[in-house]
Amino acid sequence: MNRVGYVYDPIYLEHITGNHPENPTRLEAVMEHLAKVGLLQRLVPIPAVAATEEDLTRVHTERMIRKVANLAGRGGGRIDMDTLVSSRSYEAALYAAGGTMAGVQATLDGQVDAAFALVRPPGHHATPRQSMGFCLFNNVAVTARWAQEVLGIQRIAIVDFDVHHGNGTDDEFDADPDVLYVSTHEYPLYPGTGDWRRPTHVRGPDNNLNIPLPAETDDRGYMRVFRGLVEPALRRFEPELLLVSAGYDGHWADPLAWQLLSLQCYYDIAASLFAISQDVCPGRLVFTLEGGYDLDVLSAGVASSFAAMLGLPYHDPLGPARKEGVAVDRLIQRLAEWHMITGVTETEPTSSDTRSSDGR
Repeated sequence: MNRVGYVYDPIYLEHITGNHPENPTRLEAVMEHLAKVGLLQRLVPIPAVAATEEDLTRVHTERMIRKVANLAGRGGGRIDMDTLVSSRSYEAALYAAGGTMAGVQATLDGQVDAAFALVRPPGHHATPRQSMGFCLFNNVAVTARWAQEVLGIQRIAIVDFDVHHGNGTDDEFDADPDVLYVSTHEYPLYPGTGDWRRPTHVRGPDNNLNIPLPAETDDRGYMRVFRGLVEPALRRFEPELLLVSAGYDGHWADPLAWQLLSLQCYYDIAASLFAISQDVCPGRLVFTLEGGYDLDVLSAGVASSFAAMLGLPYHDPLGPARKEGVAVDRLIQRLAEWHMITGVTETEPTSSDTRSSDGR
């Protein structure tokens, strides 16, 4: 059986947000479910560490960092309408970024074949200058810069399957040819970014793969995207480290989006990424938690990813969506042409495709 680690620390529960969708019960539910279904004892615990301010400044401005620290020091408040800070949020955010780094270090030390950092607050919306979208600091971006500058890892791929586009991660690495950023996300949806046609990209099509999917894309569409676009792009890039921003808010039961994914699909996505990592960067795969706001879906979704990485069979307790999804074949074909990915064949849209399948 594969050796898979997890990072968790009670400090993550000290980022207090009240009845906000991103609240401590998310991680409490995850940990309780992992223990209940017998997965926790199969996993290798990895102690969390705190990122330093030097680690943060590789991505974020000092002004941004001080704003979060000072707000926490005053007892908390709002960064914006969506993003809250409590008295211990700054400390929790340091451990969220550092916990993701600890997962990477454990893979490099040979302790585990893969790791999952079960952290909060999440990170992928935090830009170099602004905390936003429930996120204080960008955990995956801080980890990638640390891996580059401290560990000397030259080629890093980041796959983001949260239903929302990781605008902060995209912005940070837009001019870095040594980082491949891949995002599958519903479009249009918060934060309004992630259209593959946007003209502001500095990098060419080999280093950025934004895949904006229409509402009501289902398992078939997502797995066609992963088989036809994501897997070939990763193999072509040949990263030395594969980082994953893992969000489970594309599930049909999640309240904040309109996709039709099942837990089985999340299992298949994790299995795909694990298999790719074994081929191109063995033992260097680290997930970090982003979104997911239905507690049953989130806890079972995380469990499905662990089961896939462990090589265990999986049964979806919630089943598939009760409606057929829209076709995305035309979008996939256009993206394959733009990114010069060969071997993707176009199929005819189904009768359920009542909207444009190119994300418009």
